[in-house]
Amino acid sequence: MTHDQVRQRIYEIGIVPVVRAASPEEALDAASAIREGGLAVLEITMTVPGALDVIRELARRHRNDALVGAGSVKNAAAARACLDAGAQFLVSPGLDDAVVKLATEAGVVSLPGVLTPSEVMRAAALGASTMKLFPISNLGGPAYMKALKAPFPEINFVPTGGVNINNAAEYFAAGAFALGLGGDLVDLKALRAGDRGKIVEGARRLAEVAQKFRAGEKAPLAASRA
Repeated sequence: MTHDQVRQRIYEIGIVPVVRAASPEEALDAASAIREGGLAVLEITMTVPGALDVIRELARRHRNDALVGAGSVKNAAAARACLDAGAQFLVSPGLDDAVVKLATEAGVVSLPGVLTPSEVMRAAALGASTMKLFPISNLGGPAYMKALKAPFPEINFVPTGGVNINNAAEYFAAGAFALGLGGDLVDLKALRAGDRGKIVEGARRLAEVAQKFRAGEKAPLAASRA
């Protein structure tokens, strides 16, 4: 898929599940539950042991039915390794110039982590138009994102950190491009207890909320390449 197709797909699905796990097997199991719940986006963080192998395997399994990306990408070397493993998008906890530049040159979607107006301006200057707003709950949640969106209407924000099924609608109403969810969706305790159904149901509920806000809309995509 092209850069714009990947970004459009993220917008349409509206949810970016963040998979953190203690082993490759656990990550694959969590990803399977997310897919069963109807979400066709999978972000595997670099904190997962053997993350590159997990990304490679998921890219093979879901070549035609899901987007597979890499999270917690902190430098250009990691970004290159993730792309080589088959990642279709890159997500970072903060703003690293080299990662954004590499993604721009490669024509790959990059979501640098930002939190302040200055960081948004710097990321935009590097060519990014879709950004991870993190950790959003610590700075005012939907109200903060809405305030930040006012001077930056052209930026596609993906709020992450404290986002859950109870406040998802508020974030969409405030103008979120998509939502990033980690532990509030990928409940590892439930998974380890054999209750993968909790993740499946959580994914289904989130997909329903996202689709409610996406029906009949067109993505407000900016023209930049990152």
